[in-house]
Amino acid sequence: MSSALGLALTDSLTRLVPPRLGATEQSTAEAKAIRETAVMALAEALERGELGLDLNGPAPDGLEANAWPNGMVTALEECGWLVSAGVLNAAPEAPFVLDGHWLRWRRWHLHLHHCLEQLLELGRTALPGALSEDEINAARTAARQAGLDTQQTQAVLALLQHRLVLLTGGPGTGKTSTVVQMLAAALTCNPAIQIQLAAPTGKAAARLQQAVSSGSNALGSDAMHHLSSLPSSTLHRLLEAQGKNRYRRNRSLPLVVDLVVVDEVSMVDLPLMEALLEALPDHAQLLLVGDPDQLPPVGPGAVLQELSQPQRRHELGPAAVELQTTYRNNGAIAALADQLRQSSSGFSKAQLSQLLPDDNVQWLEVKRQGLPTRLLNDLRAHQERLSALAKALRWHDGQPHPDDAAALLEQLEAWVALSPVRQGPWGVDTLNRAVLGDRSRRSVQHWPAGTPVLNRHNRADQGLANGDIGVVVMHEQETRVLLPGQRLLHPAQLTGAEPAFALTVHKSQGSQYSEVALLLPPVRHQDPRLAYTGLTRARHNVLLITSED
Repeated sequence: MSSALGLALTDSLTRLVPPRLGATEQSTAEAKAIRETAVMALAEALERGELGLDLNGPAPDGLEANAWPNGMVTALEECGWLVSAGVLNAAPEAPFVLDGHWLRWRRWHLHLHHCLEQLLELGRTALPGALSEDEINAARTAARQAGLDTQQTQAVLALLQHRLVLLTGGPGTGKTSTVVQMLAAALTCNPAIQIQLAAPTGKAAARLQQAVSSGSNALGSDAMHHLSSLPSSTLHRLLEAQGKNRYRRNRSLPLVVDLVVVDEVSMVDLPLMEALLEALPDHAQLLLVGDPDQLPPVGPGAVLQELSQPQRRHELGPAAVELQTTYRNNGAIAALADQLRQSSSGFSKAQLSQLLPDDNVQWLEVKRQGLPTRLLNDLRAHQERLSALAKALRWHDGQPHPDDAAALLEQLEAWVALSPVRQGPWGVDTLNRAVLGDRSRRSVQHWPAGTPVLNRHNRADQGLANGDIGVVVMHEQETRVLLPGQRLLHPAQLTGAEPAFALTVHKSQGSQYSEVALLLPPVRHQDPRLAYTGLTRARHNVLLITSED
């Protein structure tokens, strides 16, 4: 975002809402400079998926330290461009809103609060036909017999009594096993209930379906059969997307469903949540599952983080359940993740220096001029394993043997390199180029067998979602891309795809890997959610690479 754009936006606002004369001695030039900086910072925030500026955070670039935040707020108030959230009607023309310690665009502030109010109202709404005390006790007993703890049992009871349930927790707290028991309880009360599983990405939707299916094996035969065959899709596919932020499913043509379960809600932005609420039938329930400490969505509006604020959780009451007990002992990964959840600045060298040689997080501090040798060796070893499996595929009637295909796709989840940036010495593009050379810039048909392929577009006609990952295979000298579900696509069907030996941390959300190499280049303001999200993509081991700079 250039200062030229900030100036252009400021000039546009000046024409639409002419600034009134301030009451202070602040010069016209100084006031205009502050307004321009504010507008540019708010526009940049929107590009990052944030609806405004956190006044408790760092000052925007270009603003004098002594003008943050009070000087900026005063300049915007005095020119008539800022109004407090509690008195919006007092200045209907003001383009910005001050809501606590947040400074937001008025339009997005209104969208956000309308969406949150809809969600809160759903959480406050009891299901019709209240359960008897005996039915509630039976559900509680069944949950405890299934091994659920007190918080998990509360989640089961909440789904039987509220139209919306918010289930949050960090990795290893049993969110998925709790969801299975919640759905089993719902089936017990209503065997005809229509349940739809959904997630923001194809990978996350597939993982949710697999987890619910495998988790249902311990249930009775009827519940197991029902839960093992539940449909699961991306939210875009469920809502029948027809372009950016346009959907066929809406209030006039709602979803045919009684309960929608949305996993990885931290990735759902405000427009997508609004679209889901618009398509939700009047009687239907909504179960939102996620980890609010992960990265916010790429698009504008972090709905889960907003809904998880203490005041809103209080308003939801028993409809909001936070799982706090960690059951999956993940060693240093879990310990560092817990520290990051309580941090405002990411890792410290003091924390990392306490790691032991046999911990499942290994710390590598290097100079930033090039990629570390250890990382390059791991990258090439991963490529060699994928290449060997791809070349060893057995084929019959134009299809790879299911066992061979499964082994190749499983290897895709064995290892990945993650970086918060695309460009630069430690960026994703550099990492992929280290393996493929100049071929990384060419189209899929020029990549060797075994190369992971990242689809970057929603392609409903091909059953593909943005973020789906496949792998290049060769058959009879023809290049194809193998995707989960034994699907084979021609490279021409994946225009714009990228190699996926390395991914951005954002793109990795909703996925899990046995081992992760996480690169954290030096930045001015370290966002702990980046490190937290990257760290918790690993099931077993992490190589954490930081710079000596």
